Amino acid sequence: MVAWSDYKSEAKSRGALALELYVAHSTPAKAPEDVKASLPDHLAYQAQLERSGKLAFAGPMSDETGEHMQGMGLIIYRADSLEVARKLAEEDPMHKSGARSFVLRRWMINEGSLNLSVGLSTGMSALS
Repeated sequence: MVAWSDYKSEAKSRGALALELYVAHSTPAKAPEDVKASLPDHLAYQAQLERSGKLAFAGPMSDETGEHMQGMGLIIYRADSLEVARKLAEEDPMHKSGARSFVLRRWMINEGSLNLSVGLSTGMSALS
């Protein structure tokens, strides 16, 4: 296995972005009603992280068919370390209450694109 820091250095040397973020794969650990009960506090916490710049992306995931919601989610944090990201995930009311559990991993973004459209006079925005 290659050490993460070695791989990151190698990626940067070949011109990749090598932006490190942290991904929490969040899965239901209790009954749906427990998850639903934690949802308002969870969403408020996510909004707080978003305002502070610590939340890159978050949202639910479908099942493997793409047709059904199973309550799984993906949360992508901006943090200085895996330990800091773990604390952010642990403090999420959904995880803190035990309604969901999570697995946290480092994620290195090397390739891809992001499109942002902002209407200066209309205040409209679109992300794709």
